[in-house]
Amino acid sequence: MSLDALNFNILGPALLAGLLVIATHVPLGQQVLKRGIVFIDLAVAQIAALGVITADAMGWEPQGIKVQIAAITAAMLGAILLTWTEKRWPEVQEALIGALFVLAASAGIILLSNNPHGGEHLKDLLAGQILWVSLSQLVPAVLATLLILGIWFGLKERLGHAGFYMLFAIAVTASVQLVGVYLVFSTLIMPAIAVRNWSASRKLIGGYGMSIVAYLVGLAFSAIYDLPTGAVIVWSLAWTAILANLMIKH
Repeated sequence: MSLDALNFNILGPALLAGLLVIATHVPLGQQVLKRGIVFIDLAVAQIAALGVITADAMGWEPQGIKVQIAAITAAMLGAILLTWTEKRWPEVQEALIGALFVLAASAGIILLSNNPHGGEHLKDLLAGQILWVSLSQLVPAVLATLLILGIWFGLKERLGHAGFYMLFAIAVTASVQLVGVYLVFSTLIMPAIAVRNWSASRKLIGGYGMSIVAYLVGLAFSAIYDLPTGAVIVWSLAWTAILANLMIKH
């Protein structure tokens, strides 16, 4: 244990990355829970990750524009497919989302099977490397966040199913490369579950508040005890969600 590990030069960019993810995922997560399509984020995140893996298999630069195009194209195609299945088979939409997640995950494993660094690459996409996010990575993430928030709060009532899925795909694509699939899912769902019984006027503020606290605690705890940052933040989100849920009951 070392308090010297609380170095803002390292934790600062990671915290900013977390705040960008929180900014879009808290309101989108509440909508996902309301629609009853909880696992859509896992599926779309995994499809975006598959786009990154495919680009890597083609030898493209990890942070290059081609990789971003591949990731967002894959996520958009997944969103279009889910929009169609929701209209065609709404009664089994959740099951289809789960099947799509498994297929995308399996495809990723197949593509990485002959890559000597495949296991490490897959781990990074799932658990994320939030502690090593660079400021250069955050510039496009900031622009994407502003665009998503502007569309969401300005046009939310007119988006429709297709518009929601598309916006969701952009948000998840931007965040999965910063924090990984596990943190994307946790940031979307855990705050939404925690404040589901809160009044409408308090839900958004409550979701934002508990998420920020969870990221701060998780980052600090992981740095002090030298633990995997993404995994610790996931657990921090879970405990913070439990406490937030208990607060409204008492």
